[in-house]
Amino acid sequence: MAMPRVLVLTGYGINCDFETKAAFDAAGASAERVHINDLISGDRKLADYQILAFPGGFSYGDDIASGKVLAVKSKVNLGDEIMRFIEAQKLIIGICNGFQVIAKYGLLADPDGDYRTQRVTVTFNDSNRYEDRWVHLLRVSDQCVWTAGVDRIYLPVAHGEGKFFATPERLDAIEKNGQVAFRYATPDYQPANGEFPLNPNGAQNDIAGICDPTGRILGMMPHPERFLHFTNHPHWTRIREELKRADQSMPDEGDGLKIFKNGVAYFN
Repeated sequence: MAMPRVLVLTGYGINCDFETKAAFDAAGASAERVHINDLISGDRKLADYQILAFPGGFSYGDDIASGKVLAVKSKVNLGDEIMRFIEAQKLIIGICNGFQVIAKYGLLADPDGDYRTQRVTVTFNDSNRYEDRWVHLLRVSDQCVWTAGVDRIYLPVAHGEGKFFATPERLDAIEKNGQVAFRYATPDYQPANGEFPLNPNGAQNDIAGICDPTGRILGMMPHPERFLHFTNHPHWTRIREELKRADQSMPDEGDGLKIFKNGVAYFN
């Protein structure tokens, strides 16, 4: 399949759907923004797509808790369709608020194939404020489809509830199962060791994202869709001049595009 179809979910409070669609289109997919109500009504069928994306934003105003309402609404109304989607070995990605959604839905952490029970969460930042900054990430998992070859990456975060949290037993299982996708790191890509602002939210074990045991479902707090072109880099003009003096050309692509390209390459 040369061009997988991507369903970029949109709805009340989701606000990164256009950027996420643009990311998949740039990566070689055919992406479409679909309102959750159109899925529930049957006007659109999840089975017609190969990738499901839960974008960032503030779905349902983050009432109750970030991502909780959309997680419950999706599970109650689309649970069977999503389960068939997973069983068909298709791909799911949740970014920022989307990570909160799929974590609270239960799509990530159970090694026994239970995709309906929440076992981890994403909660309030230790700083008790909204964090809007760029972070360095170090790839951990070798089994995640989305992170193949993305060993080091620089991306922005923008969230008030981004702290990954699990019980000690669940956290140990996630580590042993190789489900940690990215950790927050220092600029020279050493462990952040919980240091703020390298770890912007206090996430356990510096976890910035995890995948399910199959490696096909990824949830991450940083925003790869916000770094698609190198001019999105906050210091791109300085880097351009440094490269020019070294007689080197500036790259066109931003780090984030690699993740979307991996999703598309899975179907080729």
